[in-house]
Formats: sequence, structure tokens, C-alpha cells
Amino acid sequence: MNRLKKLSFLFIFSISLFTLPLSTEAASYTVKKGDSLWSIANKFGTTIDNLHMANGRFIHTLYAGEAIQVPDTISKTEKELLAKLVHAEAKGEPYAGKVAVATVVLNRVKHEDFPNSIKGVIYEKVSGHYAFSPVKDGAINQEYNDEDMKAVSEAIAYKGQGNGSIYFYNPKTATSKWVSTRKVTTTIGNHVFAK
Repeated sequence: MNRLKKLSFLFIFSISLFTLPLSTEAASYTVKKGDSLWSIANKFGTTIDNLHMANGRFIHTLYAGEAIQVPDTISKTEKELLAKLVHAEAKGEPYAGKVAVATVVLNRVKHEDFPNSIKGVIYEKVSGHYAFSPVKDGAINQEYNDEDMKAVSEAIAYKGQGNGSIYFYNPKTATSKWVSTRKVTTTIGNHVFAK
């Protein structure tokens, strides 16, 4: 009988794990007039998908005064580092290209073959070389501008909704032949994005 009680306890405990909130860092936010899913995700450094998951439903309409849960925030320091990379990698590129560069980093964070943090992805070394040339040449230490940060915020808000790009390169300056063997997802400005 004791064994049956233990099994019952384990079963109930296991079921309860699946009913726990998706994020222990979710905070309640009261929707204000004019808010949208994008503006809320942008403000808190999360994604629209994460807003849906944290609230256990697909939110189609927001109502002023409604309380929703906001999870998975990205720190100001991480956003600034990503904006510096965007500035260094996509200076002179169209705005969409800047968003796409930031998206590549975010996609890598979620991908099993890469480090699981923005800083880890940006400073990753592959075969003794930094994955991003601005880290090697010091351009990562330059300041970013408002457009760079806006591109980062947009990439964060729509994270997970792109073409799954985890690489980008300029075919005119790329030295690795390997990257050109990857499946192209899109081309924006001088950059080819691939997975």
C-alpha cells in the first residue's frame, strides 16, 4: 500500500509540473489605451509569442485596463551590446537589414548549436576566431544610434517569427566558402541571410 501512495504522489507531482506557469519571471502589466502586442513586447524586451504563451491564450484584442503577464525580459545591457553589434555589422544597410542582423543573434541564442545568451553568441569563438568580425577588430566597442536600438527592439518583439536565419554574410567580402553553402533565406542590402 505504501508503494501505491508513493506512485500516486509522483503521478500528481508530475501532472502539477505541467500546469505551472511557463515563466517564473512573468510580471503583470495593465494594458493602456493605444497599447499593442508589439508595443508591449518592445517595451519589455520579450516576444509576441512569449506574450501568448505566458497568458495561456492567443491574444487577439487588448482592452485598456486588462492585466496580462509579461515574461522573458532581455536586460538593458544585452540590448545595448546587440545594438552595438548591429551598428558595427549593418552600418549603411537598410533598416530591415539591421533588424535581420539582430534576429540572427536571437535565433542563435535559441539554437542548440550556439551559446544560450546574447553575450555568449556575440563573443563566441569558432576554431579560434570570433564569429563576428566587429568583435575581433574592436568595432563592437563603438556607440550605437537610435535606429540600431529600434532595430534590436523590433527583432526582440518579433523573435521566432522570421525565416530561421542563423548566419549572414556579405558575398563581396566573405572569406569563408562554407557559409555560401548554407540555405539562403533572404537577401537585404549587401547581406545574404541563411540557415
